[in-house]
Amino acid sequence: MEAGGDEEVADDQTVQSPTADVCPSESIDERSNASPENTDVDEEGLFKHSTTLTNKQRGNEVTVRPATLDSLSIHQLAAQGEVSQVAAHLSKDSSLLSKQDERGFTPLMWAAAFGEKAVVDFLLEKGADPKTIARERESALTLASSGGYVDIVKSLLRHGVDINTYDWNGGTPLLYAVRGNHIKCVKALLANGADMTIESDSGYSPMALAVALGHKKIQKVLEDHILKLYKPPT
Repeated sequence: MEAGGDEEVADDQTVQSPTADVCPSESIDERSNASPENTDVDEEGLFKHSTTLTNKQRGNEVTVRPATLDSLSIHQLAAQGEVSQVAAHLSKDSSLLSKQDERGFTPLMWAAAFGEKAVVDFLLEKGADPKTIARERESALTLASSGGYVDIVKSLLRHGVDINTYDWNGGTPLLYAVRGNHIKCVKALLANGADMTIESDSGYSPMALAVALGHKKIQKVLEDHILKLYKPPT
């Protein structure tokens, strides 16, 4: 199983496991059945809700005995990074490639949310639609941006996804990357034309959000991008 190796931690902080605050005794069934919706209000109240999976839901360090893999859905297998098992499911039923769960999440969206790049690449190669929007307007790009998985963000952008897609909360991939202090994702999104003027429903632009959260390196990236946009041609 592949860990979320693409996740970045800004400002030179120590990289921590996504499951750092997960109770070790939590069962695989509890994690696998977790809903990909997080309705917690953050401490700053900057977003009413977040499309980002909770740390509990994003856990990757789960030991799964081979015998239990047969009981997992393709969505759960995608989140676990089980490429061979995902391939086996698709060989039996190709329609599973675009199957949406009760929240409207596809296997690709689960893989993107958990930072499982090998699964993301495999599903894209098989023809998974990266432009699918879930019930709350979540997208694979938004989920990858929220988690700081810059390699997945770049892969999705190469497949022509809408870089400014917004969820029901008005959050765009750029806003969620800023919120998570994911510098590399912010840079990748800006380099590919992300709109800095779009505000969340709570009224925060990417710059205002970075200032409010004290993400100074993100502010510098945004400021440099603005200067570059308005720099007269030589």
